[in-house]
Amino acid sequence: MTLNDTDKTLLKEKGITEEKLLEQLRMLSEGFPYLKIEAPATVGNGITLPTPELEAQCIEIWEKYLHSGAKILKMTPASGAASRMFKDLFSFLNGKHDKPDSDFVKKFFDEIEDFAFYHILNLEAITLYSRSLDTLIKEKRYKDILNILLNSPGLGYGHLPKALLQFHRVPGCSRTPLEEHIAEGAQYALGKDGQVNLHFTVSEEHLPLVEAKIEEVKAFMEHQYGIKLNISLSLQKPSTDTVAATKNGEAYREDSKLFFRPGGHGALIENLNDLDADVIFIKNIDNVVPDALRDSTIKYKKVIGGVLVGAKMKADRYCKMLKAGLPSEEEREEMLTFLRKVLCITHDDADRMSPQEEADYIFSKLNRPMRVCGMVKNEGEPGGGPFLCYNPDGTVSPQILESSQINPKDKKCVKMMKDSTHFNPVDLVVAIKDFEGKKFNLPDYVDPATGFISEKSREGVEIKALELPGLWNGAMSDWNTIFIEVPAETFNPVKTVNDLLRPAHQA
Repeated sequence: MTLNDTDKTLLKEKGITEEKLLEQLRMLSEGFPYLKIEAPATVGNGITLPTPELEAQCIEIWEKYLHSGAKILKMTPASGAASRMFKDLFSFLNGKHDKPDSDFVKKFFDEIEDFAFYHILNLEAITLYSRSLDTLIKEKRYKDILNILLNSPGLGYGHLPKALLQFHRVPGCSRTPLEEHIAEGAQYALGKDGQVNLHFTVSEEHLPLVEAKIEEVKAFMEHQYGIKLNISLSLQKPSTDTVAATKNGEAYREDSKLFFRPGGHGALIENLNDLDADVIFIKNIDNVVPDALRDSTIKYKKVIGGVLVGAKMKADRYCKMLKAGLPSEEEREEMLTFLRKVLCITHDDADRMSPQEEADYIFSKLNRPMRVCGMVKNEGEPGGGPFLCYNPDGTVSPQILESSQINPKDKKCVKMMKDSTHFNPVDLVVAIKDFEGKKFNLPDYVDPATGFISEKSREGVEIKALELPGLWNGAMSDWNTIFIEVPAETFNPVKTVNDLLRPAHQA
């Protein structure tokens, strides 16, 4: 591929090398290999179902850790626009029918008073049309209501990030997901210094709005919860954008310029790598509930936090022993048992290693970033799943896979998918420092062969889009991973606007 001066200038602006561009085009042309799976992770085989005694022990560990002076941080990917939440409403608004033409749209209007944004929507209707929502509905002006909700002038919800939509009613007002994440952090991530550290990744176009919202609510929420807030924001880096390709694998251009797209949530491994904390919780922006329904969420955040701290302390102790010299056979066997039983890492050749090879192997596996992932029983909700997978070095370890990473023509793999019992709700807590307290360089632990290719339509042209290895998928492929079953009530995502009518969002 020959690059012109415009191409080279664009690459320089984004911080993308020519070699990286060519590698992306190669990936788009050749695709990615399917992962080799040993088994789905299930309770007793890769997933731990905590007993009440273990839960109490982990909560105690976490509470002590909070008072140790360690820095805790809560990271929330909040970059996406909420447009997909309103897909059905947009279809009706732009369609031929003037009356609700689907069960989804009918439900929206039948229960419109139950949405937290009802009152501001009603005020906007009076401002723009001199009519209340009730009057507009009686006059069958459904599309006028949706115009107010989704577009500007109006609330513009169809073009805002989810972080800024009114999700829940609270006494006297309503709350956005951004505020609910602040409230969550106050209840399980309050440090010894009385400070709650939060980090949101946002898109550049929404940055001023998010900054304004934080400025609006910060002092009030500090007073309400008796805390000090340290909130930081970051943008997805242009250097993580990926080039699009035509069907035949050539670079796609618009107006003669190379066309780049955001590389997906896997790009946020760079944002995570820039953070400095001992423990970081990661959870999606739309998975929140009101204060009154948050007890289970808080409990199991402390549980997975305690599991992480306990496992990390043991791994760090083993690493220090290994660095000091060759541990005894009994000590090495204890470490191997920890790898097998706690981290679920197995290696067929481990028994044939010399004592020093065994020690080196153990150290290489223990001295890595660590994560604990809550897993929910699969009851039909979308999401990737937990599996035990083969690694390039022949070991088997826990991984979170998407269906696109599993060979649909391999009957054994298809059966393992069907036998999978849990899914990934994106409920993680991670440790990103080594046993000496130094930060790992997280991009070193990404498996580049685990990206995704999706087909999109761009101005009538079918293109191939490259997504980087997902943040909790291939971007954390070489991390130590522990799966813990958490209750379904801790997972309450809002993928469509009508999800806000579910009991979990109606307290």
